[in-house]
Amino acid sequence: MGITGLAKLIADNAPSAVKENEIKNYFGRKIAIDASMSIYQFLIAVRQESNMLTDSEGETTSHLVGLFYRTIRMIENGIKPVYVFDGKPPQMKSSELEKRKERREEAQKNLEKAEEEGVAEDVNKFSRRLVKVTKQHNDDCKELLKLMGVPYVEAPCEAEAQCASLVKAGKVYATATEDMDSLTFGSNILLRHMTFSEARKMPIKEFHLNRVLEELGLNHEEFIDLCILLGCDYCESIKGIGPKKAIEYIKNNKSIEKIIEKMDKSKYKVPEDWMFKEARELFKQPDVADSESVELKWSDPDEEGLIKFLCGSKGFSEERVRNGVKKLMKGRHGSTQGRLDNFFTVLPKTNSTSTKRKAEDNSNAKKGKAARGKGQYKRGK
Repeated sequence: MGITGLAKLIADNAPSAVKENEIKNYFGRKIAIDASMSIYQFLIAVRQESNMLTDSEGETTSHLVGLFYRTIRMIENGIKPVYVFDGKPPQMKSSELEKRKERREEAQKNLEKAEEEGVAEDVNKFSRRLVKVTKQHNDDCKELLKLMGVPYVEAPCEAEAQCASLVKAGKVYATATEDMDSLTFGSNILLRHMTFSEARKMPIKEFHLNRVLEELGLNHEEFIDLCILLGCDYCESIKGIGPKKAIEYIKNNKSIEKIIEKMDKSKYKVPEDWMFKEARELFKQPDVADSESVELKWSDPDEEGLIKFLCGSKGFSEERVRNGVKKLMKGRHGSTQGRLDNFFTVLPKTNSTSTKRKAEDNSNAKKGKAARGKGQYKRGK
């Protein structure tokens, strides 16, 4: 789920913190990608005639198709991706996971009803709601990434928190995910739509946390409290307090404790045994691997290994896989040239700088004119 309504709240209240970009503009960048979110997208999006792609034994391969070709696309554009896989979910997420389980059970009942009635649109809709990333999906993707020469990190807990940690440690430029809580965990740059299909023609949305905080007039801890009020995966929120009220309360009171103290108790009911303090600490001090010691290494793909893995029972076309390997090799060696902004710092042109430079130019011009005149006089003699 991430943080309910955060993307819209930022767009409405801190518009300069969001910009649209093209994938080619991330040339030379290292990007941490939320693996589970991407795999989920691939399982839903990569379909043929509304059915999942499967291998000779009927096992789903949509996640492998998506991961293989979308990763190639990123590498062709000079990006160095690193995928981050979820570990064990925190205990505080158990309530959210239980709700998801109930929603899947409800979707299963609705799917069976839609199949009985022959309503294709509803069958497709409820089938999508039943999609779940399994351990086997993750294991398949890890094996594929290893053969492609793309690094991955196994987080001890939440992938979004680990991605944010990698950004803060300077190991990567940004976090790529659809869940907004990477900002809550402290990732300064979050990219949405990075792993979307090229056919969807969706620009990448780039969110900058420092600008969000500046425009909202909040520090990071106040921003965390705002996210808890909006609704997160770790505790309930106060019913009736939507985005508009949440930002107003945080700006005026600066913390959930003060909001509870001052708000109209007859209008808003605080959840019983509300664990907002625990959720706050989880966002501030998440369970992550030490990103300073994480080594990220990209290498050439194992072509024969990929052929064996993908073209056997997985049913991939050998020609297409070999073509993909060529693109990987070309993209990988073409992206070894660094970005210019890694070597140079471009200073903004200020009025004072411009005036000073103009004065220097005028002075030099006068000196040059005087020197030329003196030279002409000597030659005349």
